[in-house]
Amino acid sequence: MKKIAVLGSTGSIGTQTLEIVRENTDLQVVALAAGNSVELMEQQIREFRPRLAAMWSEKACEDLKARVADLDVKILCGMDGLLEIATMEESEILVTAIVGMIGIRPTIAAIEAGKDIALANKETLVTAGHIIMPLAKEKGISILPVDSEHSAVFQSLNGEKPEQIEKILLTASGGPFRGKTLEELKNMKVEDALKHPNWSMGRKITIDSSTLVNKGLEVIEAKWLFDVALDQIQVVVHPQSIIHSMVQFRDGGIMAQLGTPDMKLPIQYALYYPDRMPMGGKRVDFYDLAKITFEKPDMDTFKGLKLAYEASEIGGSMPTVYNAANEKAVSLFLDKKISYLQITEFIEAAMKNHKKVESPTVEQILAAEAESHAFVTKAAGL
Repeated sequence: MKKIAVLGSTGSIGTQTLEIVRENTDLQVVALAAGNSVELMEQQIREFRPRLAAMWSEKACEDLKARVADLDVKILCGMDGLLEIATMEESEILVTAIVGMIGIRPTIAAIEAGKDIALANKETLVTAGHIIMPLAKEKGISILPVDSEHSAVFQSLNGEKPEQIEKILLTASGGPFRGKTLEELKNMKVEDALKHPNWSMGRKITIDSSTLVNKGLEVIEAKWLFDVALDQIQVVVHPQSIIHSMVQFRDGGIMAQLGTPDMKLPIQYALYYPDRMPMGGKRVDFYDLAKITFEKPDMDTFKGLKLAYEASEIGGSMPTVYNAANEKAVSLFLDKKISYLQITEFIEAAMKNHKKVESPTVEQILAAEAESHAFVTKAAGL
């Protein structure tokens, strides 16, 4: 029986993780954490009976306590709650599906406590990769990627020597606006950006996919996960989302991982690694597929990707600014307070405004986040 704790249990990755638990009797949930979705958290607690559960806000905590007073579960609150779950003795693996940079401290705490990490929180490595990866190596724990692209690279490296990597080929669907011009993007609304052609994801990550910021975050994450140089990571637009990513080796050979666009596969692979367990669902039918195509990303129209390479090249605290400025800008766009193209405009402006910290501590990372949020809010006239 493998015991797991899930941060972000009410989000897209979290709920799909629990679907996998539901389908496999050898997985047990010992802790759950979420933001403010009290009703769904109550349902999850009643079904999975964790020993600990946490909500981000005090109000949500009090509400949840009242709802599950008849159950034997300890309700925790805020960052202290996340840290207690991250380090609890019973859990063997922590699924970090929580959104945002609040995932950094619990991830560090879990690594220090000797827990393996099923990583779905991009911000952790994007902003603190220089802290996380050396610590994981020191503690001898595994960072198991849950992103479909990074999982594909991870799977493609099985049995191979990482030092023989020549290039990582990260595939991108191109999002809902693939092929559109800047002129066409000027009038795109929230509803348009949320119509992803292939993947079912949360609202924030779906917007990020449309701007290619999501792919930019994945580029930075891949650099840390697989210990490669930035110029060894190439993004390839692949509209069918069947090849999830590839690795090219120094002899020219390429290994790829293929499958239907289903996040449950990389989640389950991380939970059971190195084993592969049976899983239902649709399979790739190559007769129906007929063809797969590839394109070069348009980094002039979709500046989110170009800015990610720039942020990573500059290094230090700049990737934090890239991530945090995007976080705030996407939030304002979803609230219909800024236009679509202003998302990347504000990211670029925030990066130009920032004075880089060379090797930031967690406190300096969080300070850069706050600075970036404030900058974008002011730039938006709010």
